[in-house]
Amino acid sequence: MENSEADSQESHYRKLERMYLSAPLNDFYRPTIRVERGRSEITIPVEEALFHAAGAVHGSVYFKMLDDAAWFAVNSLLTDAFVLTTTFTVYLTRPVASGALRSVGHVVNEGRTRWVAEAVVYDAEDREIGRGSGSFVKSGRRLGPDLGYE
Repeated sequence: MENSEADSQESHYRKLERMYLSAPLNDFYRPTIRVERGRSEITIPVEEALFHAAGAVHGSVYFKMLDDAAWFAVNSLLTDAFVLTTTFTVYLTRPVASGALRSVGHVVNEGRTRWVAEAVVYDAEDREIGRGSGSFVKSGRRLGPDLGYE
């Protein structure tokens, strides 16, 4: 990869990170994100506001982290359009009530019109607590400043 192409890809990854962090929903979750080619990693601190009645993180948080990590892994491969999640399956394997959650997503299949990505979410001790996989398609929405992609 030529230097200018590598710089362009790095710029794309940083713009995706800024887009993610600018989403109003993430004011609540306070995540961090790192995007690379075909991979992303997201961390969210565990707080009581994320708990269900039994005192552990609600499954919706697992879903968000898994879908987001897989989604950004896929969108790292497309510089022109916002992708959409069309299906996503989640497996919750362990409860967590402290520390931080870290999800890692990666692309497992690149098609002409559909991508498949997987993600795993880990607790603060690096134990797998959930996993998911989904399919993604290119939308008609272009990436741009109106989405926080800048």
